[in-house]
Amino acid sequence: MDNIAGTKSSLVWAVHLATAALVLLWVLPTIGLLVSSFRDRDQITTSGWWRSLFPAEQNIVYRAGDADTQRQDGPLWVIDGNVFDGAGGEVTAFGVNSRAPDAFAPGAEADLKDGVKLAVQANGDYRLTAPAQFEGRSPRIFVSSVTPPRFTLDNYRRVMFAEGLGRAFLNTMTVTIPATIIPILIAAFAAYALAWMEFPGRALLIAAVVGLLVVPLQMALIPLLKLHNQLGIGKEYIGIWLAHSGFGLPLAIYLLRNYMVGLPREIIESARVDGATDFQIFLKIILPLSFPALASFAIFQFLWTWNDLLVATVFLGNNPDQLVMTGLLRELMGSKGGEWEILAASAFVSIAVPLIVFFAMQKYLVRGLLAGSVK
Repeated sequence: MDNIAGTKSSLVWAVHLATAALVLLWVLPTIGLLVSSFRDRDQITTSGWWRSLFPAEQNIVYRAGDADTQRQDGPLWVIDGNVFDGAGGEVTAFGVNSRAPDAFAPGAEADLKDGVKLAVQANGDYRLTAPAQFEGRSPRIFVSSVTPPRFTLDNYRRVMFAEGLGRAFLNTMTVTIPATIIPILIAAFAAYALAWMEFPGRALLIAAVVGLLVVPLQMALIPLLKLHNQLGIGKEYIGIWLAHSGFGLPLAIYLLRNYMVGLPREIIESARVDGATDFQIFLKIILPLSFPALASFAIFQFLWTWNDLLVATVFLGNNPDQLVMTGLLRELMGSKGGEWEILAASAFVSIAVPLIVFFAMQKYLVRGLLAGSVK
């Protein structure tokens, strides 16, 4: 009964479940990355992103104020402050050494040596007193606390300005936009010629384009870099624009040619009867009708160029004026590997633009990919 027209196959539910699983596998890490980018290091290390909206238990090791902050209060010398530094929270216990970090309840007074006493209140205020002036380093305070959820934009401010991600963002845009536009312009002309113009060797050119689709770009990196150095465009933006354009042209020509060859022949023939030249037909008829295919390739080329590291490493330098976002993320992984909040903010900045491009043009993606598959 599954093959009767109008009935649904028993595999429909399996397909739906598989699709839902793939969506969750992509969406959940993205949401986690976004949430983590707004949290500080302490929150990330103590609880997962899925608990970011709930209070979290946190162990704090706080160094009391320096000796130059002490003041005299009657016969005692006092150092006071707050272990949360204004961030907020509730102390559940405190201690004076790592062996017993929760030895005292909030409000209790702990006796240190030489008459020094420490008291920590539930709101985080501490008071360290001594009969004589404090000298040297102040003691550490071990605090067990419950902290409310906190979100901050400091991670983004730091990565965009202090870590140089803002400059890398502009460098990436400088590489990506021309490297997307140039192959589209060239491929559109070539695809029209291969689809609607008769000339000797057209079939061989189509076969060559198909063959180039399976050639690994890694084979051409070093010879192409040597050629660029001989031409004087090595480590320049024009060099990486030409490299990305060359690597993307086979797919662009193949995709656009398959779409254009499926357009109604009557439209082109009518235009030729009316005296239109090939350039006029291409500009006024083919291009408007081919927008879905152009948009689908633009998505592929933009995403591939934006996320590229290999080609950028080969054809651009590592100085701040040319370092792209993927290169900067590689460096941050080495120098800031333990600062997850910095890595999360940097990673989300790097995927924000591709997400916007994809969702803005996704309606053209399927139409462009299915072009020429059916008549």
